[in-house]
Amino acid sequence: MDAKDILGLPKTTPPIPQDKKPRAQKDAQRKRDGISREVYALTGGLPPIMPAIDTSELKKRPPSDEKITWQWLPFTNSARKDNLQLYHWVRVVNGIPPTGDYSFAKYNKSVDVVKYTDEEYEKHLNDPLWTKEETDQLFYLCERFDLRFIVIADRFSSTRTVEELKERYYRASRAIMVARAPVSREVSGNTLVKDPYNVSHEIERKRALSMVLSQTKQQERKDAEVLAEAKKITESRRAERVAEESELPVASNVVPEVAERAVVPGDSVPSLSNVQPSPPAAAPSTLGADNASTLASLRMLPVYLRTYALEQMVQAASSSAGLRTIKRVEQTLQDLSVNLKPRVPTKAVCAEHLELRKEILTLLNLQKQLQNKEAEGSSFRDSPYNDAPGTPKDRSFIPDSVNFGGERFVKRDQKRKATGRLSEAPSSPAQSKRPRKQKGSDL
Repeated sequence: MDAKDILGLPKTTPPIPQDKKPRAQKDAQRKRDGISREVYALTGGLPPIMPAIDTSELKKRPPSDEKITWQWLPFTNSARKDNLQLYHWVRVVNGIPPTGDYSFAKYNKSVDVVKYTDEEYEKHLNDPLWTKEETDQLFYLCERFDLRFIVIADRFSSTRTVEELKERYYRASRAIMVARAPVSREVSGNTLVKDPYNVSHEIERKRALSMVLSQTKQQERKDAEVLAEAKKITESRRAERVAEESELPVASNVVPEVAERAVVPGDSVPSLSNVQPSPPAAAPSTLGADNASTLASLRMLPVYLRTYALEQMVQAASSSAGLRTIKRVEQTLQDLSVNLKPRVPTKAVCAEHLELRKEILTLLNLQKQLQNKEAEGSSFRDSPYNDAPGTPKDRSFIPDSVNFGGERFVKRDQKRKATGRLSEAPSSPAQSKRPRKQKGSDL
């Protein structure tokens, strides 16, 4: 009998125990030597970016024969002349306090103020605006307060500004230094002699600084707008100056051509319908504007290669020419045994290369104009109207009907030969044309 029988509970078979799943064990990481367990738990075993101290130093122990203590001991500063005694904590080893001067005494450097005698004052420092008593007090305060002129002006007896005190001290020191030097070049490199104090510049500097510090936000925005506008004006003027400096020599070649086109009233001029205007060699204004824009765009870049600048200038110079003309320029360069791109692109070489390209382009344009002029001249020479230039256009004559038609056809045939558009087919005889109807006036 068990407890369940006493309590009247049904008997059940005990559940079969199931196998427990084993827990995944964490990878055990070995703690490094020289690191405490607390530090290792905080950092997770990750090393610092830069070790603050070598791990070997952590294991070092102080020598057994050294006994280090900290004591509250007095000290004096050699930079002071009143022998003031103060106290501070000092590291004492084996009961022996450190000896020597105060460690911070080397940073207390006093200013060496020039001393002068009564004779030197009367000879070099006499000033109607300053008395000897004021000068003596000024030099004493400069030595006492180490040229801290704000403090000196506060301690000075009379109402003198800081700029007046500075100007008097530096001018007097300079005069004494120059007077005592046996040769002037010995003190020429001194700051007092080389850069004398400018009292007017100092006053203007402080006035401008006070104006800047007392400006409101609205005034600052207005000043920024004025500066931005001034910058734009400066850039536009620089671009105009570059455009004026980069005028091409092609302009001198175009002016005579324009002069040749001038018409003299007494000469015989062909009809405007028979003259075709030749294309200009180059528009100097357009090329100058392109070069100016190219130079302005290059100046805006902080750094650029000289070969890149040469390519941009070549494109600007060849912008008005066609593709066939550009290829002829390159062919001419190859005929002259000149590389299309300089092998050593120095500044002088690039300038000469660009100038050579411009001259070749000008030569090709002049050759093209010459061909056009020769074609026009040949057409004018072969024209039958040039045989009798003084004959009026409304002349009337009565030729034979057959001869009139033939003569008209021959003249048209000659005109076609002059322009080079005559077909190779043989012309029909003059009798094949239909004769003109005779009018009553012809009988």
